[in-house]
Amino acid sequence: MPAAHNAPSATLVFVPRRSDERAQKGRGTAWAIEHRFSGEARNDFDEGWGTLEQAAQAEELAPATQVVEENVRGILSGNDSPDIGFDLSINPYRGCEHGCVYCYARPSHSYLNLSPGLDFETRIIAKVNAAERLREALAARGYTPGQLNIGSVTDAYQPAERRLRITRSVIEVLAEAQHPFSIITKSSLVERDIDLIAPMAAQRLAAVYVSITTLDPTLARAMEPRAAAPQRRLRAIETLARAGIPVGVSVSPVIPFLNEPELERVLQAARDAGASSAFSIVLRLPWEVNPLFQQWLQQHVPHRAARIMARVRDMRGGRDNDSRFGSRMTGQGTWADLLRQRVHKACSRLQLSRTRVELDLTRFRRPASQPGQGQLF
Repeated sequence: MPAAHNAPSATLVFVPRRSDERAQKGRGTAWAIEHRFSGEARNDFDEGWGTLEQAAQAEELAPATQVVEENVRGILSGNDSPDIGFDLSINPYRGCEHGCVYCYARPSHSYLNLSPGLDFETRIIAKVNAAERLREALAARGYTPGQLNIGSVTDAYQPAERRLRITRSVIEVLAEAQHPFSIITKSSLVERDIDLIAPMAAQRLAAVYVSITTLDPTLARAMEPRAAAPQRRLRAIETLARAGIPVGVSVSPVIPFLNEPELERVLQAARDAGASSAFSIVLRLPWEVNPLFQQWLQQHVPHRAARIMARVRDMRGGRDNDSRFGSRMTGQGTWADLLRQRVHKACSRLQLSRTRVELDLTRFRRPASQPGQGQLF
């Protein structure tokens, strides 16, 4: 996960090209926004050959997803942020085909020299040797187990996982080592791995958190186009809970006047489905996410765009984004305080815990350095 800074993010202004202004079916954004490390800017220019019109017609077809398989040097990332409740994270993929327009991870594609806009959801990097690298890390003599989360940056159960099964191979290594982990996802594909997760959950070694932003399928389709539908996510909560797996719900991000009015209804629906805990994070707009999200507002809810951004700035000290520890997840000011009170009261009424499931670190046993290899000690 990109390191957080203890200073407010600068506001970037990007002007979209004409062909970027139309939404594309099945994509969170059609804008291949230039990233902040770009050395040059481009503007479209038609010399009279009709090339701009042809390009616009071509862009009306949603671009296909490209999955690039990559061998990585390491798979465990440490966390030094005081406002995140885990020590280590594993992200089997870079980029995410779910295409959530508000995703705070979009700027991470800039480090690959790819656009945080369209490229983020169409150019997916799959870490195909993740399980091998995880086994090496856990087998190292100096390794000490910590609270580990899978999918904290990009969804570990996005569509590519159906074929590649990288996340499943990671869980297999964790199961062998009796290493505790949590998962956060918007995908019902997590149900596939219940055979691995449920036995670990019975030993306080696993928990799952399902992110539900809205119960409105139309809003969900526009905001997070390739994630599971809201009702399907609720069914996943029910399936996981029936298997004895502790399930929490993340009502995140909360966007004023968009999904914020549904907050209590989402918590109620998740509890009814079997969720036992809940948490919520307010909208974050780091770097290129800011212009991407504001363009999306103008496309989908233009009559509410100014009001939404005014309230966001109320929570961010007058800025579009605030990356400081302590306030980046919750916001500040009167509206942020009222939002916290609403979450607290709803969770109390619904008997939803607001603390993450405590997982047992004492069962960890160092795995063999190679699959199937016996241990001497």
